[in-house]
Amino acid sequence: MIQESDNFQIENEIRWENVGEGISRQILAYNEDIMMVKVKFETGVESTLHAHPHTQVTYVVSGIFEFTTNGETRIVRSGDGVYMKSGVLHGCKCIEAGLLIDTFSPIREDFIK
Repeated sequence: MIQESDNFQIENEIRWENVGEGISRQILAYNEDIMMVKVKFETGVESTLHAHPHTQVTYVVSGIFEFTTNGETRIVRSGDGVYMKSGVLHGCKCIEAGLLIDTFSPIREDFIK
């Protein structure tokens, strides 16, 4: 069965999911090959270092984050991006509340319920 989103994603028509203390996400466009997700972080929240088989690209819409990927740690801000290779440990700490756009390839089937 092919999994894919509607053609248009209207922000106020898509529910936000609480995925942990201070972190929520909104699933946007996807098919079996790619997925785009908005993620909101509150100040001080940290995601644990983790790895998954998906390639991930993150765009910082707002806020300030300390990202670690592949053993390198950098501060990123609005307009910056982060590339995370498949299978590489990565995570972030939110220094100033913000919004990220995460894109995964292939789809994160664990995000679809």
